[in-house]
Amino acid sequence: MATIKDVARLAGVGLGTASRVVSGKGSVAPATAQRVQKAIDQLNFRPSHAARSLLSGSTQMIGVYIPLLKGTFYTPILQAIDATLRDTRRHMVVAFGHGSEDERDQAIEGARFLIDRDCDGLIVMGNALLEKDIVELGRQQPNIVVLNRVFESIREQCFSADHAQGGVAAAQALLGKGHRQFAVIAGPRTSPDNVARIAAFMGELARNGIPADAVPMIDSDFSPEGGWACTHELLERGIPFTALFCANDEMAVGALAHLQQVGISVPGQVSVMGYDDTQTAEFSAPRLTSVHIPLREVTVAGVHCLLNRCYGETLPIARDYPIGVTWRASVEAPPRL
Repeated sequence: MATIKDVARLAGVGLGTASRVVSGKGSVAPATAQRVQKAIDQLNFRPSHAARSLLSGSTQMIGVYIPLLKGTFYTPILQAIDATLRDTRRHMVVAFGHGSEDERDQAIEGARFLIDRDCDGLIVMGNALLEKDIVELGRQQPNIVVLNRVFESIREQCFSADHAQGGVAAAQALLGKGHRQFAVIAGPRTSPDNVARIAAFMGELARNGIPADAVPMIDSDFSPEGGWACTHELLERGIPFTALFCANDEMAVGALAHLQQVGISVPGQVSVMGYDDTQTAEFSAPRLTSVHIPLREVTVAGVHCLLNRCYGETLPIARDYPIGVTWRASVEAPPRL
């Protein structure tokens, strides 16, 4: 395999001149550049990734940390990151946790792993990180962007939909169908976006005369298994409800499955609403009504911000992410008694 030294020797130029032609940085006389390019073509020279990094001072790689490589939430985000980076001929390295009790340690370790691999910037997701963790990581790599979370120390580098608005939209949609008896399957209380949507949902119910203590609620883990188990527990409690709000689509699908298992018709007897509007919602049975969170738009804005910081690009950065409800078959008016 030919090296940059071989190119320089064949072209009859110094190594520095050949390097400037390959990197596209620095001034080289046109005739000399032409000789170097001819040598590159003749030798079929292709610089390695390490060589390009040395020549440019940049790896052209972005590090991405996600807490869990599972389910339908993170996959579209990774796809959006990859597609946006490839549009500018850059790529990503992904590190991820495995969702156990030491989630914060996993996130810090994963981010440091990416920094140690000389990634030009970081995209970070995760509920366990603290403000002081972000500050410390920022000292090691100032080019950092956070998705689906807001840290005050780097607010302009954080990109998230308004989950409080999402919670209000869910409540208004169900109230608008005439529901007055509710149950809720919430996500983990350690998840700020979950806390925001559930608080807003309950607040909107309260504004419409339905106090929080009249709404049975169980915390779960955003998984289908959690949705199944929580639905079983809600039914065991014997408190009647006609509308079930689940804090993500994965739990809602688990709820749908359990309701079908025990012979409860959706939406004939109970309406079920999810959150996020992932592909899961589109292909559940019945198809799931869900609060639409524009995850792709949020992700692209974050990637654009990072590319602008890392490489001096001037890509547009959206800050307004409209939230709505995608109506499907799982929500209807409550049954007439």
